[in-house]
Amino acid sequence: MTKSIDLNADLGEDESPTGIARDIAIMDIVSSCNVACGGHAGSLATMSTMARTAKDKNVAVGAHPSYPDRENFGRQSIDISIEDLAKALADQLTVMKTAARETGVMIQHLKPHGALYNDAQDDLALSQLLVAIAKAEQWTLVGMSRSVMQAKAIEQDVRFLCEGFIDRRYDQSARLVSRAEAGAVIGDNDGRLSQGLALAQARPVAAEDGSHVLIAAQTLCLHSDSDGALGTAKAMSDILQKNGFIIEAQH
Repeated sequence: MTKSIDLNADLGEDESPTGIARDIAIMDIVSSCNVACGGHAGSLATMSTMARTAKDKNVAVGAHPSYPDRENFGRQSIDISIEDLAKALADQLTVMKTAARETGVMIQHLKPHGALYNDAQDDLALSQLLVAIAKAEQWTLVGMSRSVMQAKAIEQDVRFLCEGFIDRRYDQSARLVSRAEAGAVIGDNDGRLSQGLALAQARPVAAEDGSHVLIAAQTLCLHSDSDGALGTAKAMSDILQKNGFIIEAQH
C-alpha cells in the first residue's frame, strides 16, 4: 500500500550565498519548507527568494517565526510578555506575507522556530497565541504530537500537523533533547536515516537514555544548517521512496 509523508526543511536562516544556494538545492528534494521570518534570521530579500523558489519547485511554503532574538538565533527562551510576543510575531509575519504576496505564493502553514517551538508545546499561553494566529490566517499549525499545542489546535478546529525530527535526539518523554546537551543533534548520516525511516513507519525511536519512544509524525524535518544536510535530504528521500512512501505536502 502506498503511503505519503511530508519532508520539510527550515530555510532562509543562512543569508550567505552558500547558505542560499544550499537551501535552493534542498528544495529539489523536500515537499514543504519553513521560511525564517526575521525574528532569528532572514530578511525580506531571503523570504522572497525562498518563496519564489518554492513556487517554482512546487514546494509548500510555511512561515517560521521565532522569539525576537537574532543574537541567539532564537534558540533561547526569553522573558517577554504575551502581548509583546504577539506584536513581535505579527511584525515578522507581516514581512513574510509581503514576500508571499509579491511572489504570488500562498502561505500554507505556521511552524514556530527554536525555543518558541519547544516552549509552546507544553505552555498554554504560547499555544493559545500560536493557535489563534493559525486560525486567523487559516494556516495549518506544525508541532509535536501529544502536546498542549496540539490539544488547543484540535479544540479550535485548527488543522495540526505532527512533526518528527530526522536529525534531533529525543528524551524519554518524547520531547527534543536541549541543544545545550551533548548528542542533541544526530551527526551521522546513518543515524539520521534510521530515525527518519522509523518515524515515517510509526516505529519507536531510541531516546537518549536508551529507552524507546513512539513519535507520531506526518511530516519529517531536517535542519538545513545541519552538517551534510543536503546529502541527508537526498538519501532520506531515496529511502522513503524505496519503502513505498510518496513524498508530498500534507496540507
